[in-house]
Amino acid sequence: MNDQSQPAIDPHAPPTGPGCVECDLQSSWWVHLRRCAICGHIGCCDDSLNQHATKHAAETGHPVIQSFEPGEEWFWDYRTNDYTDGPRLAPPESHPHTQPVPGPADRLPRNWRALLEEREGLT
Repeated sequence: MNDQSQPAIDPHAPPTGPGCVECDLQSSWWVHLRRCAICGHIGCCDDSLNQHATKHAAETGHPVIQSFEPGEEWFWDYRTNDYTDGPRLAPPESHPHTQPVPGPADRLPRNWRALLEEREGLT
């Protein structure tokens, strides 16, 4: 992800869907969603069990993500490990407002908090 010469943002790339691509394929769940700013891939955040957004960036070299949460417009650049600026991306700009966080509701285990704490070594 250190190649600064490649374009980091394509404002015309639509999001891949309302949820994390890999979690949907695995029937898993997420805490928050992030959108790849170059290809539109929707992945789960680093607070989620699977951290698919960061894995996507590492595997593809796509360095910039934007929050895919309603009301959040921030961008993150993995190359600098810091917030960055970016243009308005193709709609939709977030998952549906009716989609719960964490979610999806029908796949969220009752002990989701404990699972996250266990992953972090807090228990």
